[in-house]
Amino acid sequence: MQNEKIFVNQSYYHLYNRGVAKQKIFSEMNDCLRLLKTFGFYLDDAHKTKLSEISKKEFKIINLTEPKKPLVEIICFCLMPNHFHLLIKQLIDNGISTFIRRSLDSYTRYYNRKHDRVGPLFQGRFKSVPVESDEYILHLSRYIHLNPFSNKLAAEADEYPWSSYNNYLRNQRTRICHPKFLLDLLGSTKEYHKITEDYKEYTQSLEEINKLLIEKGE
Repeated sequence: MQNEKIFVNQSYYHLYNRGVAKQKIFSEMNDCLRLLKTFGFYLDDAHKTKLSEISKKEFKIINLTEPKKPLVEIICFCLMPNHFHLLIKQLIDNGISTFIRRSLDSYTRYYNRKHDRVGPLFQGRFKSVPVESDEYILHLSRYIHLNPFSNKLAAEADEYPWSSYNNYLRNQRTRICHPKFLLDLLGSTKEYHKITEDYKEYTQSLEEINKLLIEKGE
């Protein structure tokens, strides 16, 4: 059995995973909404119920509040057709492992039930890379936000609905996106937009890095 990875509290990590056999993990818009909803629910270790047991009214209230006992803090995210990216900070012991396990197990049950399939949806255990400097965090965040552009899923990165890029451009904190840390490093949303847009000329090489990461599966 593969050893459980140890994550350090108050440290940042790039998490990603893809669909088994490179298949899509989102078949329609509601699937993307569901995974974001799932991430938002399982951020909070105070919940002792499953997402499937929560009413729409209850979740609406949950989604408008901050977690009482947060496992992690999501700095930015992007959902792609067959994989996802998260830049995340662990807040308590085993926070990342617990959050991802609960979220992906819940989403897999939802997806299999809805699309009449069985078996694993994701390619094994999620992948993780420690992010050890502010410079790397900034670089990684713009890489994540430019993913839809570099994959030709959107003409402009801010037109893609399934990333946190617009949260950054609007300085908008939500339950599943906390842009303050990175925006404070740069001083403004305008500066974040500039350094991200200026990086477009390198998006082809960024995409090659992404392919290597996904294929290598470390």
